[in-house]
Amino acid sequence: MARHYPPVSIFGVPTDVGAGARGASMGPEALRVARLAEALAARGVDVRDTGDVAGPKNPWLPPRDGYRHLDEVVAWNRAVFDASSAILAEGRMPLMLGGDHCLAVGSVAAVADHCRRNGKSLRVLWLDAHTDFNTSAITPSGNIHGMPVACLCGIGPEPLVRMGGHVPALVPDQVRQIGIRSVDQDEKRLVKEHGLDIYDMRYIDEVGMRQTMQQVLMGLDESTHLHVSFDVDILDPSIAPGTGTPIPGGVNYREAQLIMEMIADTGFLGSLDVVEVNPALDDRNSTAELAVDLVESLFGKSTLMRD
Repeated sequence: MARHYPPVSIFGVPTDVGAGARGASMGPEALRVARLAEALAARGVDVRDTGDVAGPKNPWLPPRDGYRHLDEVVAWNRAVFDASSAILAEGRMPLMLGGDHCLAVGSVAAVADHCRRNGKSLRVLWLDAHTDFNTSAITPSGNIHGMPVACLCGIGPEPLVRMGGHVPALVPDQVRQIGIRSVDQDEKRLVKEHGLDIYDMRYIDEVGMRQTMQQVLMGLDESTHLHVSFDVDILDPSIAPGTGTPIPGGVNYREAQLIMEMIADTGFLGSLDVVEVNPALDDRNSTAELAVDLVESLFGKSTLMRD
């Protein structure tokens, strides 16, 4: 089945300001070295790399009032929000190269704003080892890359919660989380209270990835904008060592390919984040290369031609 994808605009966000380990700031360049744009162009996608957005340096300071680097995180997310919004307004698909996962506040808020303006329904697929639903009251670290889903759902510091001008940017039933296997103790209570739709590794082990993804993708239609926020730590560290928060027991190569292929089969992919690639912790850029391979599958690469 031939698919037509909207033209894609890539932008990099070279910061690790929300993370607990340094190095994700080099992620955009690692993904470019792995030839992400060239791989998509070879699939017939109209792809444009617009370069990197700019923001403040990482001050590498301890938490203040429960948050590390809040001002800097806000500045970077505003830059992401503006870049994503401009790309969407041009009728193109934003593809954000992170950077750490705090940046999804800006990218998802921009997509949510775009959907509200254009009468589209939004579904966010959060591919991650973590639920990222921490708050300043319960976080052990203060690292804001553990908080973006909470911020998007209206829980967090005001400048991030209000990023898109609509509070909350999302409601929990717009989010599906896949691959989860590391949730802080108080965070478990919070995600249960808010009813997040979470497909953790135990669930995936029990029912299999195909049935998991069928449930994740249920209810999509022509009015749906599908946003995929792909944190490479969803993958097992044995195949993706280059990330700051590696958690054993993750998604294997074939499961990851099936996730991407089933998303591609919907035809509704509208925007994408690729985050938490950390070349400082990687083995010869293998994690970035795997991420590019999986993004190709999101854009229709498969073993056979399928109906």
